[in-house]
Amino acid sequence: MLEATLQKISPRFTRPPTPAASFLIHGAVALLWLALVARAFTAHGLAAWSAGIIYIAYDTFLLLFTFIQTLPLRHAPTPTQPAVRPTLAVIIAAYNEAPVLAASITALLTQSDPPDEIILADDGSTDATARILAEQFALMPPPLGAITPAGERIRWLRAPHAGKAATLNLALPHLQSDLFVTVDADTTLLPGALTAMRENFAADKNLVAATGILAPHCEDTLSGRLLEWFQTYEYIRNFLGRYAWASQNSLLLISGAFAGFRRDAVLTVGGFDPDCLVEDYELIHRLRRYGFDHALNWHTTVIGAARAITSAPATIPAFLRQRRRWFGGFLQTQFWYRDMVGARKYQKLGLLMLPIKAIDTFQPLYGLFAFFLLLDYLFTGRVALLIPVGALILAKIALDFSFHLWSIKLYRLWSGPETRASFSQAILASFLEPFSFQLLRHLGATLGWYNFLTRRKTWDSTRRSVPSKESSAF
Repeated sequence: MLEATLQKISPRFTRPPTPAASFLIHGAVALLWLALVARAFTAHGLAAWSAGIIYIAYDTFLLLFTFIQTLPLRHAPTPTQPAVRPTLAVIIAAYNEAPVLAASITALLTQSDPPDEIILADDGSTDATARILAEQFALMPPPLGAITPAGERIRWLRAPHAGKAATLNLALPHLQSDLFVTVDADTTLLPGALTAMRENFAADKNLVAATGILAPHCEDTLSGRLLEWFQTYEYIRNFLGRYAWASQNSLLLISGAFAGFRRDAVLTVGGFDPDCLVEDYELIHRLRRYGFDHALNWHTTVIGAARAITSAPATIPAFLRQRRRWFGGFLQTQFWYRDMVGARKYQKLGLLMLPIKAIDTFQPLYGLFAFFLLLDYLFTGRVALLIPVGALILAKIALDFSFHLWSIKLYRLWSGPETRASFSQAILASFLEPFSFQLLRHLGATLGWYNFLTRRKTWDSTRRSVPSKESSAF
């Protein structure tokens, strides 16, 4: 049933014609990139570094946009008291997650407003998952492809290994609740997270999907501590950015590691797409598209009071694999939904958000190319060019530094005063990130082009550490 609905609705199958506006936007982005590469070898002076100038200008535009749109966070939101309490289920997606599974389930059971249903969507785990579930939750494994009986506190769905999206789809028909929340097995919800999800959906009947706020947690190794430090400030900026886009009714990025959905809406559009590298991101495109096409006021948001800690890559290879998959899935989704780019019928989503995402397809290439040009200038002794370029970079670092401090202040007002992000460490991060972590992100995204072009799809299995409430962000 879900598969038939997906094939009827998804542009991956229906293949609508690509309008001229989309061709022009994507074509202009590609031609600009080629022109800037050529300019690096033909122009003189600062113009030879045009790729870097455009990269800095674009990143500054996004930063200023986020700054302006997040100004309302200076004032605490007015609490809402919904008249109707919707029922809520949680689906835990798991594949060989035995080390963290017990902590994630316990965090759900100890919520002040626990879920009405919990389904463990086990994607064919071969590790100690069965032993953990038996010892700590008295769960006996059902036959492969089956689910434990209704009425149990936790229901265990054992599916053949087919990927996260396929396993989530198997769980959806077993839900009875109005809402469902997807939680990765390596994600631990903080107190009040489900209450915040339930209240926001109850207060807004047109809300079809919402993301909670995530803080990263890595293994306690040298590389893990460094990557957690950088990712902490990256996550802070990213979630503020999501708030900014939600304020424009254009939020597309809902983190499947902790996301809430209105069950009927997801069933209406055919569930998750098993062939997408980033099934959560693609689903939001489909929900928003369907809402516009059928004159429904469906929208999405980010909920500051719904907080969780999630395991993040603790080594450079693992980080690159994650970002390669994320960016490959982003390109995949942008390609499938290319007819929405520049389309007036989708309002700000089509006229603002998706054209910006078209630019984002080339952003990591701009960043890496600009950096390698700097190395060339340095090793070839082109000091006269390095001076103005260095001045631009320092000005951008100063701007980033100011925004780092401002973003932490806003983040504390938004997500709670217990946020542990440090002002002093944010200062250091603003100076180090452009020449280290940012290059890693761009490299991972560039590798994502390989995933996209080769249609490679995997649900990476990495070493997990139990998320701690002493994470540097919460």
